[in-house]
Amino acid sequence: MVYKTKGVCSQAIEFEIGDDKKLHNVKFIGGCSGNTQGIAKLVEGMDAEEVIRRLEGIKCGPKPTSCPDQLTKAIKAALA
Repeated sequence: MVYKTKGVCSQAIEFEIGDDKKLHNVKFIGGCSGNTQGIAKLVEGMDAEEVIRRLEGIKCGPKPTSCPDQLTKAIKAALA
């Protein structure tokens, strides 16, 4: 899936959710490279619902969202 992000520096998030509902091959397009690579490595193989539970609602400075929060929105869209 490719999810177009809103309100953050990254432009999109690419990822896969397996039949087992686990996240794989997460890649942020744009954004803070070190941070987004770290997020991608940390969530690799993690249950999609667990990622949502842990990352939803995280803000980036004064912004009402963040790259981790956008990932949760992307996962929700993929699961819907």
